[in-house]
Amino acid sequence: MTEDSQRNFRSVYYEKVGFRGVEEKKSLEILLKDDCLGILPPHHESHAQVMMYRKEQYSDVLHALEVIRFISDATPQVEVYLYMHRLESGKLPRSPSFPLEPEDEVFLAIAKAMEEMVEDSIDCYWLTRCFVNQLNNKYRDFLPQLPKAFEQYLNMEDSRLLSHLKTSSAVSKLPYDLWFKRCFAGCLPESSLQRVWDKVISGSCKILVFVAVEILLTFKIKVMALNGAEKITKFLENIPQDSSDAIVSKAVDLWHKHCGTPVHSA
Repeated sequence: MTEDSQRNFRSVYYEKVGFRGVEEKKSLEILLKDDCLGILPPHHESHAQVMMYRKEQYSDVLHALEVIRFISDATPQVEVYLYMHRLESGKLPRSPSFPLEPEDEVFLAIAKAMEEMVEDSIDCYWLTRCFVNQLNNKYRDFLPQLPKAFEQYLNMEDSRLLSHLKTSSAVSKLPYDLWFKRCFAGCLPESSLQRVWDKVISGSCKILVFVAVEILLTFKIKVMALNGAEKITKFLENIPQDSSDAIVSKAVDLWHKHCGTPVHSA
């Protein structure tokens, strides 16, 4: 069997198991070249050495914070991660008593969620740090556009629901920071969050829009019964957790419905 026929056979197989026409060799090459999180190189023989460097760097930064007495044994672990990140970024405040910046709150929310997914503290720090860096760099120009995209797709799915939000003066007051800056950390349980973040890490932050849209569609009856922006926003910030897996599954379907098979597209 020639290389082309092998590739064609695999493509048909991937279609049948639901990969929606993604040419697997091309996709794999994109993923390997992109190194989305920037944590490990694509060559497996380098992983052990890179992880050793990461551990050493983690220990050095942690020790530095201890020497200057910026942290102690009583410092919550997620705050330790934050101060390590700030030190490495050259943005460490003069004192831990300084008020947190909005970007610090985002980092803490993501770190707290990551702690539930990853047992090792070193892995947790690097994953959080690189995920936040991806949001701040790769998606910096896209994230501010997501609220408008949310409004557009919600109108396509349920214009009556959007009209209710506008009548209630809620559109501009929806929890966009929770949805799009924190990527639903603190909103969805970790099991559902992993599936969303997987899409973000793979190259598309637009999945966040469809999760938000699906949340509104799922709780349409409840939202339509609420009058006033404050009540609607408060409910959406604390949605019931038992529907999360279904919400994410339907959001992925919406994503494919409106975007086809997005591969590394913001």
